[in-house]
Amino acid sequence: MAKTAFLLALIFPLAALAETPLSSSHEERLTHLVVQDCGSCHGLKMTGGLGSPITPEALEGRTVDGLQTIILDGIPGTAMPPWRALLTEAEAAWIAAYLLEARE
Repeated sequence: MAKTAFLLALIFPLAALAETPLSSSHEERLTHLVVQDCGSCHGLKMTGGLGSPITPEALEGRTVDGLQTIILDGIPGTAMPPWRALLTEAEAAWIAAYLLEARE
């Protein structure tokens, strides 16, 4: 986790300013984060692993707000850690929306 925190500090030096719309390069960095960091537990195709699947089908019925809360606060008693110290609310909302969209 310390390595991830260090890398995110390098990737998102202006994360506190993310209340404005995210730039396309910021979105690209978040996409990379989802694939690499989320994918390390949820599988590189998000079909499950240590963590449960996070495919659009598996997330059917979920909301951006609900997923944002899970991303930021984790799920106690599971391997899902809180990311609040590393991501802003805007970044977590973007990731949640990204996960709910059908991806190729």
